[in-house]
Amino acid sequence: MLRQAERPSSNRLSSALEKAVAWQPALTKQKGETKHAALTERIIADINSGVLKPMDRMPTHRDLARELGISVQTVSLSYKEAERLGYLSGEVGRGTFVKSRVTEQAGRLMLDRSPTEVVDLSIVRGVYLEAHETASRQALAALAEDDNGAFMRPCRPIAGLDRHREAARHWLAPLGVETAVERILITNGAAHALFLALACVVRAGDVVLTENLTDHGVIGLANILGFSLKGLPTDEEGIRPDAFDAACRAGGVRALVLIPTLNNPTSHVAGPERRRTIAEIAQRHGAFVVEDEVYKPLIEEPLPSIAAMLPELGFFLTSFTKAVLTGLRVGYLVVPPQYSIRATSILRVTSWSGTYLPAEIATRWVEDGTAQRLLAVQREEAKARQRIVAETLGAHVASTHPLSLCAWLKVPAHWTEDSLVRSLADRRIAVTPSDPFVAGTGHGGGIRICLGGRMSHELLARTLADVRQTFEQLPPVFDIGAIG
Repeated sequence: MLRQAERPSSNRLSSALEKAVAWQPALTKQKGETKHAALTERIIADINSGVLKPMDRMPTHRDLARELGISVQTVSLSYKEAERLGYLSGEVGRGTFVKSRVTEQAGRLMLDRSPTEVVDLSIVRGVYLEAHETASRQALAALAEDDNGAFMRPCRPIAGLDRHREAARHWLAPLGVETAVERILITNGAAHALFLALACVVRAGDVVLTENLTDHGVIGLANILGFSLKGLPTDEEGIRPDAFDAACRAGGVRALVLIPTLNNPTSHVAGPERRRTIAEIAQRHGAFVVEDEVYKPLIEEPLPSIAAMLPELGFFLTSFTKAVLTGLRVGYLVVPPQYSIRATSILRVTSWSGTYLPAEIATRWVEDGTAQRLLAVQREEAKARQRIVAETLGAHVASTHPLSLCAWLKVPAHWTEDSLVRSLADRRIAVTPSDPFVAGTGHGGGIRICLGGRMSHELLARTLADVRQTFEQLPPVFDIGAIG
């Protein structure tokens, strides 16, 4: 084992890194704290104190799990979190290493922030203002006073209560989807709906197409369902029709999954003609289309639905989590008529049904106008936050949209993506690099910042100014984590 005092010289670096450091942490778990959180804290503390030094190779997940008497999954979660915060670096085929953190303490002191304060720009979520708090309190108070038996007693129908599906039909109409209630399933959010749609038509080994930068949910589903995910090149309107057509002509394509409105992470929006062209290509080649429109309610202009143009091949899904209220995990899935029974059977074995209580809140809000009112709040606040992005970051923005809840930023030429994300983490700003979104090649890299949640304009402006300042700084000379 490599002793802490034996620091390898540069000509011995490669061989030295093949051995793991002799590290035996003592975990002290606080009440209510998870094991992986306790281990993450110990990793960070030992790096900060010098017990673990730059370039030290960490024990393997399995060895450390055996040493501490915990699960391998717990170790994996801890290593991943420490890597996200910029303390560790995982290298395929070699292991996990302690990163160089040359400017860590200086960066924190200059910002004059509490070391425990993190401004989280890494998760896409709807904005949360007093209007959302008030609406949710009023909904819960009304439920407490009402007879809830109509939605608390039933365990069928599995696809959703008739009243809930009727409300869904009304909510979907302005999104370009006019459909019968028999084709609508109530789901536990959009991620659940996406799983159901793909599970209906895709089998292990099938080819599924998507944007070369896309939401990580479909990337994760490729691992779960075993299909082969291929990213297609995009432009300012999303997937290029010529690339889609070429992929279909090459053969083996079963389905296309796309986010045509405010794509995550690039925020592109496909216009009406692009949508019609995509539908025509899918129809010609018999490819299913799963249209993920979780952000479409935010858009004020009428845009046609691709799935609506493909009654036998199109799946359409949306939810309330991004447009109305983050915690309202209610999704609507529209399936082709011949897939209603199959989709319902998959819904039953995955969660029995959508959860009736959140669906009841969503239904009441659709019926009394609260959902539309909160949607208007989301739009106005998104516009205000995007104005701050434009004013503060300017030319650093690669792509976004006035109504988007995120922005895609260019990585300056003098930075690497990894070192930039790590330097922002040193400033207690969490962002997301391109890795979780990559389903293809040739995207050029970038980082995503998210603008939702409960955040004042002052805090957002101050945080984005810190982001700009980091972008305009030169990186550390000895950024060992970046050069591997």
